[in-house]
Amino acid sequence: SSGSECLGELVSGRNSRNLLLSLFKMTSFLEFLQVNKHKTFRPKKRFPQGTMRYQLHKRAEATLNSGLDLKAAVRLPSNENFDDWIAVHTVDFFNRINLLYGTISDACTKTTCPTMSGGSKYEYLWQDGDQYKKPTRIPAPDYVFLLMDWIEVRINDDTIFPSCMDLPFPRDFRAICKKILTRLFRVFVHTYIHHFDRIVDLGAEPHANTLYKHFYFFVTEHNMVSAKELEALKEMTERLTADCVSSSSA
Repeated sequence: SSGSECLGELVSGRNSRNLLLSLFKMTSFLEFLQVNKHKTFRPKKRFPQGTMRYQLHKRAEATLNSGLDLKAAVRLPSNENFDDWIAVHTVDFFNRINLLYGTISDACTKTTCPTMSGGSKYEYLWQDGDQYKKPTRIPAPDYVFLLMDWIEVRINDDTIFPSCMDLPFPRDFRAICKKILTRLFRVFVHTYIHHFDRIVDLGAEPHANTLYKHFYFFVTEHNMVSAKELEALKEMTERLTADCVSSSSA
C-alpha cells in the first residue's frame, strides 16, 4: 500500500493475543506496524503524497527498518525545515506509541492502574482546560484515552499541523509539540514501569526498546522534553543507550 494510505487509514478493532504474539516476533518493527495497522484505533494524519512533508515522513518511517544509527538519524537534515521535521516525527511517534500501548491495554485497567503513575515516585494528573480544568487524578487507561484524543484533535487540525506546504505553522507550534511529546513520554513511563512483563510476554521488548530509543534521541536532540521529565526513566535509558553513546563517541 502507498505511504499516503498508511497515513490516512482509519483503523479500528482489537486483535487476539495469538495474533499479537506472532506479529511481535517479526524481525522488523516497521513490518509489525504495517501488518498491525488495524490495532491502532486512531485516525492517522495524512501528509499528501509528493509533498516535502510526505518525503520527510517516509525518511523518518524508514529509520526503524534500516539499521541506521538512531542517534544520527534524528538530526535535522541539511536544508530541511525544522518545523516540518518536528511535525512528521510528532505524528509518527503518536501513531507508534498509541499502537504500543494498545498491545498492553488489556492489562491496564481502572482496577490494576487506578492512577496514571510511574512507580511510587511519579504520578501524572490530567488537565485539558475543557472537561478537566484543574489537574485531576484519574485511572491510567482514562488518562491515556483522553491524551490520545487530545493529541488526535491537534494533529488533525490544519491550523496546527498543516497538511499542505502553503499553510504556515502557528507561532506556538513548537510549544504544542513539546507538550504532546512530553505527555507521550508519560505513556512510556507507565508502560515500562507497570506493564513491562506484558511487553516481555508478547516478545515485544526489542521493538519497544527501539521505539523508545528513537523517541529519546529525537526529543533530546531537539530539546522537546525537559531533563526533569526524563528523570522518570533515567536508569533504564542509560542502560538502553549505553551502546549508542559509546559507539557514537568512538
